[in-house]
Amino acid sequence: MVDSTDSRPTEASLRRALRRAADGQALDTGEAADLLAARGEHLDRLLAIAAGIRDAGLREAGRPGVVTYSKKVFIPLTRLCRDRCHYCTFATVPHRLPAAYLDRDEVLAIARDGAAQGCKEALFTLGDRPEERWPAARQWLDERGYDSTIDYVRACAIAVLEETGLLPHLNPGVLSWAELQRLKPVAPSMGMMLETTATRLWSEPGGPHYGSPDKEPAVRLRVLDDAGRVGVPFTTGILIGIGENRTERVESIFAIRRAAREYGHIQEVIVQNFRAKPDTAMRGMPDAELHDLAATVAVARVLLGPKARIQAPPNLIAGEYELLLRAGIDDWGGVSPVTPDHVNPERPWPQIDELAKHSAAAGFTLRERLTIYPEYLRRGDPWLDPRLNPHVYALAEPATGLADEEARPVGRPWQEPEDSFVPGGRTDLHETIDTTGRTGDRRGDFDSVYGDWTEVAAHVAPAPGGAPARTPADLLAGLRLAADDPAALLEPANEAAAMALFGADGAALDEVCRIADDVRRDAVGDDVTYIVNRNINFTNVCYVGCRFCAFAQRERDADAFRLSVDQVADRAEEAWRAGATEVCMQGGIDPKLPITAYADIVRAVKARVPGMHVHAFSPMEIVTAAAKGGLSVRDWLTMLREAGLDTIPGTAAEILDDDVRWVLTKGKLPAATWVEVVTTAHELGIRSSSTMMYGHVDHPRQWLGHFRVLAGVQDRTGGFTEFVALPFVHTNAPIYLAGIARPGPTWRENRIVHAMARLLLHGRIDNIQCSWVKLGDEGTVAMLRGGCNDLGGTLMEETISRMAGSDNGSARTVAQLHAMAEAAGRPARERTTAYGRSH
Repeated sequence: MVDSTDSRPTEASLRRALRRAADGQALDTGEAADLLAARGEHLDRLLAIAAGIRDAGLREAGRPGVVTYSKKVFIPLTRLCRDRCHYCTFATVPHRLPAAYLDRDEVLAIARDGAAQGCKEALFTLGDRPEERWPAARQWLDERGYDSTIDYVRACAIAVLEETGLLPHLNPGVLSWAELQRLKPVAPSMGMMLETTATRLWSEPGGPHYGSPDKEPAVRLRVLDDAGRVGVPFTTGILIGIGENRTERVESIFAIRRAAREYGHIQEVIVQNFRAKPDTAMRGMPDAELHDLAATVAVARVLLGPKARIQAPPNLIAGEYELLLRAGIDDWGGVSPVTPDHVNPERPWPQIDELAKHSAAAGFTLRERLTIYPEYLRRGDPWLDPRLNPHVYALAEPATGLADEEARPVGRPWQEPEDSFVPGGRTDLHETIDTTGRTGDRRGDFDSVYGDWTEVAAHVAPAPGGAPARTPADLLAGLRLAADDPAALLEPANEAAAMALFGADGAALDEVCRIADDVRRDAVGDDVTYIVNRNINFTNVCYVGCRFCAFAQRERDADAFRLSVDQVADRAEEAWRAGATEVCMQGGIDPKLPITAYADIVRAVKARVPGMHVHAFSPMEIVTAAAKGGLSVRDWLTMLREAGLDTIPGTAAEILDDDVRWVLTKGKLPAATWVEVVTTAHELGIRSSSTMMYGHVDHPRQWLGHFRVLAGVQDRTGGFTEFVALPFVHTNAPIYLAGIARPGPTWRENRIVHAMARLLLHGRIDNIQCSWVKLGDEGTVAMLRGGCNDLGGTLMEETISRMAGSDNGSARTVAQLHAMAEAAGRPARERTTAYGRSH
């Protein structure tokens, strides 16, 4: 059923849209919406076009004429839900259920029945966050020691893997970035139907999703994006005939295409037709008409292209198998010989033999697949957690990545493979980066790992209102506040004044820097501080896909390396003998790094050099390791503290504005999660630095917002030891090579960011550090004259900035640091990590 307000397209517009589709030209929303109305000979032509696109994609994938399905069991973990969808019979109320959730034994009994009949997928379907609506759900979880439904889902998925060998596909509804991180190690794939992007169907009384917080389109689109950022092979789709019009339906398909292009993670798109059910608010609505379904499948195929995998549920199509195959599907979804479709219990699955017969009649061979599609299974990292490899590959046909139909699931331990993390590679990179340099200016998967660059560029917005306001009155007000009450510049009432200062140039810029240096003198005196330390990067293997990062490498890239725990300890001991009091240790998000490695590294350094201060692990490393370990960030940090961790670097902050972060980093933790990690660390007595990387796709208003976030954290915890401004090094940065980022900050921007850091953080963070690695000696001296009081460390080795193209070397001696301070007219003094006096 399509909303009746839709007008029929003209014959001419239909013919034009069909011609453009046949010619492979991009369709706009209006043209695609017109095609949804195709019937008769126009529909036949549309189906033929879509089928041709599908066939080309199957040939390219190496499986021409193959249509797939997954043999599964359906595990309805809980039928309680906090939402109130008006067409749903799956969700119910506590008094109609024997218990709020299936218990673990019930889950395993279903899975064992499936394994005995050759199923390979365990589809977990459940209501969204029932504990937030139903006290019975909260009580059930509390009595069994689970903090949330998501925690219980994770535990059940592990049990299914270990006890039966079935592969979990998780559909727990709306998930956060952190929850996706937490579930990824226990499931080869996950899913959530987008359903529709028509907000009115959610926001207006009487709409099918009214009163359902998890059905807000913006929320569901965020889940699609977060799944891509985390690298989850993800199934999504649309539900047609719930009151949307043709334009809204097409907009939903375009939204899925945008996410798929940007992150490459949409493994399957379901086009599902509404079927009215008794005892629901929408029981009187007509079912979505099957030719409408066929037209929608065909338009989805045209818009999503040959590589998309498109499914229509076979139990909802009234036997019209041939029609849907003509429309361009290449998958029938999950079919169960054991369990009913609990969402559509009145419509039984077809028998697999029957499905094969109908597929063959249309010229297709039916093949079983796994819950993770072949394209993702064969790529491995970063799509499949190493702990899932034994379970998945035991059921996969090596040549195709489809299911081995003779294989039977067998329970296997869910654990990290032995010897998966093999030290080696270019372990001398910390030395040869200054001589030989990097092998090439980009990693081998440059064109795929970062997403579609065109889609990325579409998210880069100009600064609101253009350049920062610089009216004389605002500038004068800003200068007065800078001199009299600099921290007040952070207040919203003084935003115009702060923005005027960020835009200062010429004499005004000189005056801002002079005031900042006066404030510095009053706050910390004239000493220029530094620490004798060593950077140790223990791996640069990483698949997160941060678009600014030139450090990360694939496992097989020429510049990739991994250090053993002993090698890390060796470097720490070398540093101690050279006078270092701190090691700063960070690495890539290496999927094969054991979750025990972080604590092992800390213990090894402390065992070798008990007096060494361990400053280690960015918030991104902490949150991903905690998720892999199934622990809260608090528990993970507590474990590291007990191992000997002293402080953490406040890196991975970049710009604490998600509009910038998702362009710049693709998959790195959201701003709120960064704040959560550092706040939790501070609460545990683990202090941190704070940072901001600027000069890429950002603008001054976002800098101001970043400083406000840091000030808020410091007001709550007092845990920041310093602020470090990090100019973007562009030379080898992927986002610059793709033509999206600007070539780093200007000289004016470097001066104003450091000066404003001193002013805006006054009274909160006393120590403002400038990076000689990124600025060079001359630039560093200038920053010391404009509000900075700290030089950072000797480093001894530095590969992150050097891999990005910094040409300022990897180390400085104590004498060289003293020389920089002397050039600024100030004395130098060694410090500790927490800014106490050294020795």
